[in-house]
Amino acid sequence: MAIPDGDLVRLARDGDPAAFRLLVERHLPMARARAGRLCPQPDDADDAVQDAFLQAFIALDRLRDPDRFAAWLGGIVANVCRAQRRRPPLTLLGDWPENLHPASAGRLPSAEDLDRADALGRAVARLPPGQRHAVTAFYYADQPTGQIAGTPGAAKASLHKARRRLREYITAHRPDLIPATSRRIPMTAVRIAHADPVFWMTRPESVRVVLADDAGHRALPVRLRRHDVKLWRLLSRPDDHHEELDDDHAEEMTGRLLQAAGVTLAGVTVTDLGPGVTATRIDIAGPGGGTRAVTASLADGLTLAVITGAPLAADDPVMDRLARPVTGPDPLSQFRSQETSPRPLRRRFEPRNTAFTDGLDRWQLGGTFLRRGTGLDYSATTGDGRAILAAAGPEPAGSAFFAQEIEPDDYRGRTVTFRGELRTDQTDGRAGLVLRVTSPGQSTSPQAASPDPREDPANHIASATGTGAWTQYEVTAQIPEDANLIMFGVFLNGGGQLELRHPELAPHPPGQQ
Repeated sequence: MAIPDGDLVRLARDGDPAAFRLLVERHLPMARARAGRLCPQPDDADDAVQDAFLQAFIALDRLRDPDRFAAWLGGIVANVCRAQRRRPPLTLLGDWPENLHPASAGRLPSAEDLDRADALGRAVARLPPGQRHAVTAFYYADQPTGQIAGTPGAAKASLHKARRRLREYITAHRPDLIPATSRRIPMTAVRIAHADPVFWMTRPESVRVVLADDAGHRALPVRLRRHDVKLWRLLSRPDDHHEELDDDHAEEMTGRLLQAAGVTLAGVTVTDLGPGVTATRIDIAGPGGGTRAVTASLADGLTLAVITGAPLAADDPVMDRLARPVTGPDPLSQFRSQETSPRPLRRRFEPRNTAFTDGLDRWQLGGTFLRRGTGLDYSATTGDGRAILAAAGPEPAGSAFFAQEIEPDDYRGRTVTFRGELRTDQTDGRAGLVLRVTSPGQSTSPQAASPDPREDPANHIASATGTGAWTQYEVTAQIPEDANLIMFGVFLNGGGQLELRHPELAPHPPGQQ
């Protein structure tokens, strides 16, 4: 019999991570469907689902009726879709105490305290001699690290290894001694080995980050949404602590405030709250001593790690499931070559490759469609001097553009016409030619105003009638003096296929409209 939502919520509140995972698995289809309907942009749906489950996890204690978890989660999804940039409040979570002294220090120990001390004694006895000495000297004799080993660093390394062994032993033999709210999964140390923006046309749409495990020769690729491009900017910016702070330097200010308050980050760990719901666990050490854990989004955790220099790690189950082996002289080349969206090309002043003699060179595929795994909802190919823009299924998400960008210098103040021959299959008027001209202050991305290109006033559209035969179409636009970009190509909104041949962008003679 399936466990009711209310019981799973209560278990999750008590710190049972498996309970929340079951809630994620159970309600993930509903959350995805609701986000797909409500998000302003279809490709924001996955990000909205991630945010919604993270907010639900953080605010679980505020759910008054645990049996109504599904309806509550649906409301969170709706709120996230209405405000994609909303940040949830951070809630402190308990951490398993590292102190190995009996819990009743300062008074007569109880039977439970003696049992706990006996179990810990057996665990310590199983440690290697060097680690056993470090634990005994540091925790029981209160010796400083500088007196335990040759250097404080060596002592800290021994204590770190010892604590990991102790956790493994106690988790396996006496899990009842570990508070449920802070049972930890073994972790693997990682570092940010590569970070690069993924572009649509000239605008960064997301950030691809690769976390490398040097010891195991593995790498974990993660994608951050378009609003989190700030992490890439932090990594690519020269280290200059004297530059003036502005809105783009809010992250550095956060780091300085933490330092001034005596708060340090002991570590940032990539974890997951359920299938496809990735988060970070931030271990915070306050001025009063002790460590607390904060659950935050993947981007926030990685950004704080970059700002503060905190060590990074990933839960072993996450690494085992998602990491890939890396080998060779350039182990990260496989990630750089797996572009899900074309890198920006240096724009020219004239259209290039309009006969498709060089395949897709100088042409770019983009739009509002979703990227599912390694596949796309739309694809662009060439053959026999024509380009083919096609949907991967009968109901693809979003819309697609297959277009080329040029500088407008030779066209300012003139009228231009883009023409070409089209042949469509099952597009029902949802495909055609597009000519887009942008000026300073306007977005260069065709997806900015509407998921449907025909509803975006910045697009000049010539919709194809869908006869199935080659038909000539053209669209005309006036190029203002302050124009900074001209984009021309074809669009497809929905299922079907569109073919283009003999494209031509031609300016009218000066003074002629």
